[in-house]
Amino acid sequence: MDDSLSGPRTTRWGHNSAMAQGTVQVTHTGTSRWRRRTGEYASLAAALEAAGDGDVLTVAPGTYRENLVVQRTVTLRGPEGSPGSVRIAPVDGVPLTVRSSALIQDLLVEGQDTAAPAVLVEEGAPELMDIRIVTRSAAGLEVRGGARPTVRRCAVDNPAGIGIAVLDGGGGVFEECEVVAAGQSGISVRGGAHPRLERCRVHHASGAGLSATGEHSAFEAVGCEVYEVRGSGVQVTGRATAHLTDCDVHRTTADGVTLDTDAVLTLADCRIHDIPENAVDLRSRSVLTMTRSTVRQFGRNGLSVWDPGTRVDANQCEIHDSTGDYPAVWVSDGATAVLDSCRVHDVPDALFVLDRGSRADVVDSDLWQVRNTAVSVSDGATAQLDDCRIRDAATGAWFRDHGSGGTLSGCTVDGTQTGVIVTKGADPTVERCTVTSPAEAGFYVSAGGRGSFHGCRVTGSGGYGFHVIDGCRTTLKKCRTERCARGGFEFADAGGEQASGSGPVVEDCTSDESAGVRPPAQEPAVQTAGQSPGLLGAIPGQRTTEQEPLVAAQEPSPPARTSKAVLGELDALVGLDSVKREVRALTDMIEVGRRRQEAGLKAASVRRHLVFTGSPGTGKTTVARLYGEILASLGVLEKGHLVEVSRVDLVGEHIGSTAIRTQEAFDKARGGVLFIDEAYALSPEDSGRDFGREAIDTLVKLMEDHREAVVVIVAGYTAEMERFLRVNPGVASRFSRTITFSDYVPEELLRIVEQQAEEHEYHLAPGTGEALLKYFTAIPKGPAFGNGRTARQTFEAMVEKHAGRVAQLAEPSTDDLTLLYAEDLPELP
Repeated sequence: MDDSLSGPRTTRWGHNSAMAQGTVQVTHTGTSRWRRRTGEYASLAAALEAAGDGDVLTVAPGTYRENLVVQRTVTLRGPEGSPGSVRIAPVDGVPLTVRSSALIQDLLVEGQDTAAPAVLVEEGAPELMDIRIVTRSAAGLEVRGGARPTVRRCAVDNPAGIGIAVLDGGGGVFEECEVVAAGQSGISVRGGAHPRLERCRVHHASGAGLSATGEHSAFEAVGCEVYEVRGSGVQVTGRATAHLTDCDVHRTTADGVTLDTDAVLTLADCRIHDIPENAVDLRSRSVLTMTRSTVRQFGRNGLSVWDPGTRVDANQCEIHDSTGDYPAVWVSDGATAVLDSCRVHDVPDALFVLDRGSRADVVDSDLWQVRNTAVSVSDGATAQLDDCRIRDAATGAWFRDHGSGGTLSGCTVDGTQTGVIVTKGADPTVERCTVTSPAEAGFYVSAGGRGSFHGCRVTGSGGYGFHVIDGCRTTLKKCRTERCARGGFEFADAGGEQASGSGPVVEDCTSDESAGVRPPAQEPAVQTAGQSPGLLGAIPGQRTTEQEPLVAAQEPSPPARTSKAVLGELDALVGLDSVKREVRALTDMIEVGRRRQEAGLKAASVRRHLVFTGSPGTGKTTVARLYGEILASLGVLEKGHLVEVSRVDLVGEHIGSTAIRTQEAFDKARGGVLFIDEAYALSPEDSGRDFGREAIDTLVKLMEDHREAVVVIVAGYTAEMERFLRVNPGVASRFSRTITFSDYVPEELLRIVEQQAEEHEYHLAPGTGEALLKYFTAIPKGPAFGNGRTARQTFEAMVEKHAGRVAQLAEPSTDDLTLLYAEDLPELP
């Protein structure tokens, strides 16, 4: 019988010279003996063509340089017990295309075509099991259209493109799969696709770990892990939806989770940690629901919530162990956050709510171990706290300014410097709250603050119970104080005339000092002792997208250090010799000018605005901060604080908004230093109708109109800043001098590592210093080289490798725990 006409059979053939020697056995499912035959074919593709639905193709070990297309419901597999021995590796095109509900198992697929995926699933509901994909393709595995594969224990290594792409309505289930490298996103979902991920791992991706974008696009992830990615761990944008349950996201270089533009995300029993930026960032009407999830060890905000319509609902969640200087929860620009039965602790600040329309509702939650302010409400925002517990914070709650308010109801505040502060026209309602053992005051109202306090209690204050000054129109009803060191109630104005009928209203308030508390007299009262330093400290700053923080002090205060002390800190910085000389020369001129004025002599006019040029990581921001502090210590600036901005903070999206943004940044810097990083971005070479010019013009006018109020420092790469000043003579004429920050030499980078080691109680073993010098000499010095930042990252990498090494020792010695060896150095990038 002619083999070409035969029925089900077993087929074998040898490869031609372009392929490794091997055979493919085709086991057919026919029942008739005469149909079970073998034959030889010229290619693997011919075997697939000869096979029918239900047949099993067992591929012998070897390399097959063919583009396979599976269009029948067959089983295609390599030999059992020899994973990776069957290699599908054509020179171009798609190595494996699946258009049926086939079972494909135990193959190694290698792709070479950067414009095509290595494995493409277009139709059916195939099963792909134990497949390893090693490629440099547009995508390692791509699922599209109506395909619904089940993918189990597959690994994708694609440093050139996307690891796994599910698009155009595709779906399927991915179980125990791993993306070991991706040049873009690890797993990308778009075009209305909707896969389910179970116990998958994604790491070493150069984009987001898990990404979904576009309306109707969605994914569900259960028991998955995302780590070591150069982007966001999870990114959901453009009306996409995602559900994560029992997942871990950690060790990213950008935000842990990013939501933007009507994205919807649910996190349940998830863990987000070791994130250098925001752990979770939401914008543009996105909605996040978090349940029983943990956020820890984040460099910026644990939760960052922006824009009207953006909302986060967190229930039974924990946010703790910040590694930066930012509030754990940040709500601004009209966004809403709801925290129910949550815990926030070991952070610089717990909850900051800013801007009109922004709101936070906190119920039955605990905020503790807060270095600064537990709850801050400002710029017209609202916060409501019900039955919450605040302890061990500098300030329990601070309502800062006009239009800011809300309600504290049934809350306890324990172990703070000051329990509740109300300033500058803020008007909260505080009901049935108890402040225990404050160091300075239970409730403090000043600077035009208002507020209504009903049924509140202060016990064991180191200062006053209720301290109301400046004639503030505060209402106190049925409040009680006990054991307050300086007195239960203190009412005083700041001197001067007090309008009739102003001042606090006091009803049915009692103290253990007396039977009752009388309202203060309406005539001017005696000024009480001044507030302690730091009571009205700064609001910690917050960045906008991809920018450094805005840091602005809210109240003028005398400098904490002398210029000599600050210059001592400057001298202690590694390297920067020419910078130190320039700053000292400028400081000397200002100081001598001040002394000449005091002596009645003319003083030379010194322009204090500066240009800083040099590479990133050379200390420009640090020197700007110290410069502001020096000027404050000399009395040249009122505060000396630093406000750092860049183009995104100054340039708006429509006509007129740029001038407003620039004015706001200038006002925040009033009395201090306005530091504009990458200032050349305000004047791009292909500017066209760019609004950056408007920012420059506004800034020049403000510098002219308020010469003594703000010192402006513009900074950036040397060549770009030279161009910027050339094309903007109005800006250039207002700066006294340019200070160039040279790159650190290897010896200086070594000294930075040594300082880091000393600060963290590590030591460099003999020979490690020499190895570091060689490392810093050899490390590529391209545009991304971070100078001092690179030195710090190198130290951190050494500590991590040291920990992995020492953790294996049963009983490590002190030397084991402290000595860093050359073997702990990371590999050169």
